[in-house]
Amino acid sequence: MKKLCLCCAILLMTVPAKASDLQKKIEALAASYQGHVALYAKNLTTGETVSLDPERPVQTASVIKLPLMLQAFEQVKAGKLNLSAPVVLTKGNQVPGSGILNLLDPGLTLSLKDTITLMMTLSDNTATNMVIDVVGLRPTNEMLARMGLHNTYFYKKVFKPAEGPMPTDQKQFGLGKTTAEEMAKVMESIYRCDMGDRGLCLQMITIMRNQQYRAMLPRYLERADASEDLSAIADKIGALDDVRNDVALVYTQRGPVIISIFTYDNADKSWTPENKAEILIGRLAQVIVNTWSPEGLTAKVTEPVGTPAVK
Repeated sequence: MKKLCLCCAILLMTVPAKASDLQKKIEALAASYQGHVALYAKNLTTGETVSLDPERPVQTASVIKLPLMLQAFEQVKAGKLNLSAPVVLTKGNQVPGSGILNLLDPGLTLSLKDTITLMMTLSDNTATNMVIDVVGLRPTNEMLARMGLHNTYFYKKVFKPAEGPMPTDQKQFGLGKTTAEEMAKVMESIYRCDMGDRGLCLQMITIMRNQQYRAMLPRYLERADASEDLSAIADKIGALDDVRNDVALVYTQRGPVIISIFTYDNADKSWTPENKAEILIGRLAQVIVNTWSPEGLTAKVTEPVGTPAVK
């Protein structure tokens, strides 16, 4: 039997151990939690991943709005839509829940870009219904199928009954379904700019870096007021009584990282800043970033769109 060189032996001992340590920490946090966790994270510089139940279909809540934004921008690139095109607020699209457009008078005219921005940064449900009218759910689901994301589906408008023939699992998942790994792939596609227009990809990332809800994934990572400048975390959240989700592109000092976390069947159904699922998501993200980039987040994002070394 050939002997390993000293450097090779050290590499074999240290690299797997580091990955194993992170996996153990993730598993320990999830094991002590009163609920279920699906997680997928990827270091876009090294290709390293960590996961928990990454292929399990889960409720998306508002995270499903992320692929709707991507499809909108794909249609803009194709010349089918214009981000400055007017979108009119109608009474029929006004629904309760997150956002502000349900509080405003019908007839208000916004640009498509402004409507998408409200959908993503405030998770505005009324804005989402307006974007659906313009973009369409069928093209969004066709895009997801082309991407090979067969467990991700956007079923219907927010707070509206499902229309037409529906997949048999619609009642189980409600607004949308996905897996932690598949939604991470949506975010990675935006980062890589698979659509081929860096300017449009940058706009999507910039919108998400202005996310207004900071109590989940950014909770223990940010050290500055994200309202004063663009955050180093571009993310989309989702929440129901027993569901909390956050999917993010995180710019660390050692390179970009994607973290996709879904929690469900949560015992804590409260809507307070101390919701246990939100705290857990924050802790999981903290452990991942501390392992892959002990120095934390980058102070300045200089390459917000690019092609990572490992796909």
